[in-house]
Amino acid sequence: MSYPKKLIEVSIPLKEINDACAYEKLPGIGPHPRGIHHWWARRPLAAARAVLFCQLVDDPSGYADELVKDKARAKATEQELLMEPEGEKDLSPRLRERLIEKERERLHEMVRKLVVWENTTNESLFKQAQQEILKSWQRQLKREGKPLDTPMPPVLDPFAGGGAIPLEAQRLGMEAHASDLNPVAVLINKAMIEIPPKFAGLPPVNPEWQGKTKEEKAATTWKGAQGLAEDVRHYGRWMREEAKKRIGHLYPPYTLTQELIDARPDLIKAGYKAGDELTVIAWLWARTVPSPNPALQGKPVPLVSSFWLCKKKGKEAYVEPVVENGDYRFEIRVRKPKNSAAVEAGTKATGRGSDFHCLVSGVAISGNYIKETGKRGHMGAEIMSVVCEGQRGRVYLPTSDAQVKAAASANPTWAPSGKIPRLTGGSCEPYGMDDFGKLFTPRQLVALTTFSDLVAEARKCILADTRTAGHLPNDDTTLEQSGIGSHAYADAVAVYLANAVSRSVDFNNSCVGWRCGNEKIMNLFSRQAIPMVWDYGEANILADVVGGFGPSIEYQTKCFRYLPAKPQAKAFQQDAQTHRYDGEPIISSDPPYYDNIGYADLSDLFYLWQRRTLKSVFPKLMGGILVPKTDELIASTSRHGSKKKAEDFFLNGMSAVAKRWAEFSNPSFPTTLYYAFKQNEIKSEGLVSTGWATFLGAVIESGFAVLGTWPIRSEQSTRVLSLGNSALASSIVLVCRQRTQTAETITKREFIEALEAELPEALRELQHANLSPVDLPQSAIGPGMAIFSRYAAVMKGDGKPMSVTEALQLINHELGHLLDGQISDMDPHTRFACKWFAQHGFSAAAYGDAELIATATDVSVQGVVAAGVLESGKGKARLLKPAELPGGWSPEGDPHLTVWEVVHHLIRLAESGGDGDCAKVIAALSHTQIAEARQLAYRLFTLCDQQKWSELAQPYNQLVTNWQDYSDLAAQLPAAAAKPVQASFDL
Repeated sequence: MSYPKKLIEVSIPLKEINDACAYEKLPGIGPHPRGIHHWWARRPLAAARAVLFCQLVDDPSGYADELVKDKARAKATEQELLMEPEGEKDLSPRLRERLIEKERERLHEMVRKLVVWENTTNESLFKQAQQEILKSWQRQLKREGKPLDTPMPPVLDPFAGGGAIPLEAQRLGMEAHASDLNPVAVLINKAMIEIPPKFAGLPPVNPEWQGKTKEEKAATTWKGAQGLAEDVRHYGRWMREEAKKRIGHLYPPYTLTQELIDARPDLIKAGYKAGDELTVIAWLWARTVPSPNPALQGKPVPLVSSFWLCKKKGKEAYVEPVVENGDYRFEIRVRKPKNSAAVEAGTKATGRGSDFHCLVSGVAISGNYIKETGKRGHMGAEIMSVVCEGQRGRVYLPTSDAQVKAAASANPTWAPSGKIPRLTGGSCEPYGMDDFGKLFTPRQLVALTTFSDLVAEARKCILADTRTAGHLPNDDTTLEQSGIGSHAYADAVAVYLANAVSRSVDFNNSCVGWRCGNEKIMNLFSRQAIPMVWDYGEANILADVVGGFGPSIEYQTKCFRYLPAKPQAKAFQQDAQTHRYDGEPIISSDPPYYDNIGYADLSDLFYLWQRRTLKSVFPKLMGGILVPKTDELIASTSRHGSKKKAEDFFLNGMSAVAKRWAEFSNPSFPTTLYYAFKQNEIKSEGLVSTGWATFLGAVIESGFAVLGTWPIRSEQSTRVLSLGNSALASSIVLVCRQRTQTAETITKREFIEALEAELPEALRELQHANLSPVDLPQSAIGPGMAIFSRYAAVMKGDGKPMSVTEALQLINHELGHLLDGQISDMDPHTRFACKWFAQHGFSAAAYGDAELIATATDVSVQGVVAAGVLESGKGKARLLKPAELPGGWSPEGDPHLTVWEVVHHLIRLAESGGDGDCAKVIAALSHTQIAEARQLAYRLFTLCDQQKWSELAQPYNQLVTNWQDYSDLAAQLPAAAAKPVQASFDL
């Protein structure tokens, strides 16, 4: 049976979706569901929401007859058409197409509203979206002759991870199912989608609320998970107060002495007095190793990557080491340093790596020496500075005997135990920090185990208070047994309290740094690794600071506002390769990325603490010693022994998963899969099986046809540019349906002809959508793969079927040919510059090379120089860089205007002038010139990417990314400023 297309198979408002995704990634937008617990590489909620909605609603082409039968709508549209130049000509087909376009635009407008972050809690808007989804479902039921009250199938994400897709499915009114092999991911999804609906609309059970008067209770309505959040907040506060009683002595305030005040003008100016006690925010430590200088007889010396404490202008503070008589001490300076470079360098021998020098003797300390010292257990640590909360901000103070004694008095009785594999250990494992227990200071271990134990104590209080409140059935069915009574509620609150402990682990370990820019502790997993940190920060877990348990509770409960808490949902542990797909689910998933870092290895840090805290609550989920790794679906060479075996494991496993999707998913809906692996460059000789090719091969081998790809923004553009040409700005969303049983087999020649016929229009559409150049090659694969995968096979001349890797080579070749073709239609000086740039970039080369290229492009070297593109002299020639182009330039005043100049002046203005100046340039160009300039920026980025010129590539990527903003500003300029100019050329 054939099914009408869904909106995602035809058209989506890509720009607005990507804008919303980029906005959501910005810091400072407030509480976000990701605050429930850390997870790596979460998809933006806006992306998951938009993709799901467009996956669930019909494209209007499938119900055009309904639109035509709507007399009022059809009449109004007919009048519009009659007013157009073609008037009554062929009115019926034009009416049908116009109605489809207008209805599609209405759905696009709904998507635009849905993805706005501020609309996340707009219940009225989401009711409209849910009704739209229901209308599409009922159309399908009518076609199949089924009752209109037949429930919709659930949305399933078999690789749920951080839970963005299941959460947004629930927000759209769908029954959401989230499964994952990783118990940490399962717990996150339970906290986000499964637990809140169970206890939605209930008031809190804590004694503080129960002690309110009837009038106070009547004046408060507990919507969604608000009551649950209030209980988490209440018992979390109780835990912190209990912790203060038990371990407060380990976190003493800092007592100021008269001697210290007399030596610090900043303290005198601030009005501090001897005896004042300041709350400690953090202790800043430096690791130490015995000096390799024999004369120092093994004296510990510090390894410091930077002596900066605060870099804020006017508030600079740093540590100054003072070396005297074969010893050293740390003193605090609150002023701008005379030698900033020395402060920045710390005791490192170079800017990067693990080579240091002995602070006392100056002898080199090699990375190998440090590794061997660490493995022998001889690496130590000492406090460099104590950070306190002052009257007007942070106060940096030297360590004191009381502070040293407090830290040394911690005596932990438990530590997590599990090997840190080198794969994720990054630079920490080779230095003897090869077990998770070694990541923590003794004081951190005591604090975290104290809070872990307090979760169980709090749970007992919650259970008693729940029974007293009487809101829920008084039964002993646990949360893991799908209970909804008092026992299950106590379990539920304990989950969030345990999450707060687990979130605290991310900030309370000895591999977190101190941010001297915004003066706070950073978390361990700011990237997907466990890095070695030489000078680390230890937060005061009892204080109201980043890394404190109290803020962790508060931030988590604020995130509850963004949890829909309806309808009911399921989160469970399951291997996607053996998953039972009940009820023909709708599949939307973010599968593993070939050989990317295994989250199972990283998750052990959280799991070890969660298991200690919640094993009695989830004996099945938390029953393993560590997170399962053997079946984690990534191509890990370290696990499988060789690259070939690892690749086979991934291909076989992903093929098995995709076959189950193709077999058991609901045929009424396409399957959507996110993929963010950047395809490697395919060599001219030999076939390279890349992660991207392997993934696509698994999907196509399963029986899926890839109908299209959409590039959905998943990273901030600034981060992408900083990572260079290996970064992907977007996740590529593949839209798939099961390939028809009657699919034909074609030849390689026929496949190439189909590419030549269909890819040009697809490329123009992608460029018109202002797709970032860094994503263009990946996205252009979609139309090519749609051709390749709709056939049973593409046969080569030797009678063998073409592989996905070979198909990718042909698609990439055709894409490059099309981009070159776009350049061939541009002015000759631009063609010259492109050929030169491809060979030399902005470097100088022999004048003879310029003459050869000039001859090939029918120009003279002098003409290119006169056009302001090239510089020549002394037998050399080179292209002018954007920064070298003259200021005061405008298209109207350039007698030899070239597309090359337009692009590079725009780059110059973007870097120096701003958006307004770029808008003026675009406003002065013709439509053809605008299109050619954007095409040139795409091509130049591609050339830079192929040559691995990441710094040169960045401005072109940024130009296209910002193009729509410049165009929007240009449209607002007065008409006089928008007079198009035409180019003329002196060859």
